[in-house]
Amino acid sequence: MSGRVLVGVKRVIDYAVKIRVKPDNTGVVTDGVKHSMNPFCEIAVEEAVKLKEKKLVKEVVAVSCGPQQSQETIRTALAMGADRGIHVEVSGKDYESLGPLQISKIMAALAKKEDAQLIILGKQAIDDDCNQTGQMTAALLDWPQGTFASEVTLEGDKIKVVREIDGGLETIKINTPAVLTADLRLNTPRYATLPNIMVGSRKLCSQRQNKMQTLFFFRQAGMKVETVEDLVGKLKEIGKV
Repeated sequence: MSGRVLVGVKRVIDYAVKIRVKPDNTGVVTDGVKHSMNPFCEIAVEEAVKLKEKKLVKEVVAVSCGPQQSQETIRTALAMGADRGIHVEVSGKDYESLGPLQISKIMAALAKKEDAQLIILGKQAIDDDCNQTGQMTAALLDWPQGTFASEVTLEGDKIKVVREIDGGLETIKINTPAVLTADLRLNTPRYATLPNIMVGSRKLCSQRQNKMQTLFFFRQAGMKVETVEDLVGKLKEIGKV
């Protein structure tokens, strides 16, 4: 494989910060709080850059969705060795409701637009711990996926992925294009040194506006039924079948 890799980089509250809940209990305090790149995203960036250094891929593109401050996260990825950055600007109420499905749709659309051969994401973010974006992105693109990767080896048009699973390790081979999600033991991310930060600040970071359509789902109170027939009857009553 020799092509373009998209890497998702999420801006999160720094892992060393002590979280404080807002007085109205609607969320956590973010104003004036140190943010940094999600640690699993750092691992994803490192793996993409290593593939480029081995001349197995041609270009690494860092993608971040969020407010203006997300460009700082992209600059960190550029300082680590990414070639280019794309900032999809999402702010205000849209950002507050931004979830894995919306991110997946953005990543899938960018993969098509950028003609990417590989997407590497962190397996999860430390703020919401959703662990959904990689799987959803693969589903939207109908691409093979190698999640919880602790080892990645490119073999022509195939990728060998060693996965962390409950029972130990699983080794799979998947075709490209593909989606990978990085687990903790995949690598140790490099530090962004001052000279690289200076170089990274001069690299290209394009900005795109995202028009989001937010769908709201409401959960109703549950009820108990005695039989399957009763269940079907209740579903018919509320228009679900």
